[in-house]
Amino acid sequence: METAIKPPIQLTPAAVAELTKLLQGAVEAPFLRLGVKGGGCSSGTSYMLGFDARMADDDLFDVAGIPVIIKKAHGMYLMGMEVDFQDTPDARGFIFRAPAV
Repeated sequence: METAIKPPIQLTPAAVAELTKLLQGAVEAPFLRLGVKGGGCSSGTSYMLGFDARMADDDLFDVAGIPVIIKKAHGMYLMGMEVDFQDTPDARGFIFRAPAV
């Protein structure tokens, strides 16, 4: 992969395991896209995760063997984030954790 800079995010072993399973399935695009959606003044920022095709304004990273794409403009908002996968009786899904300040 053509990555020259350190990825702004980390994937936990649980996230890597789940993403590896998903990538082996019927995924149309082979890249994991991470990004942000801006909210209004009171709603803050939302994080997004999905599979997508690479575009010209994306940075490409190899994070624990997972091909990750992030829009160049989103990298600063994702800096230091950790993506985890939770599978408990109460919740199942990916979780974004902000870096400790």
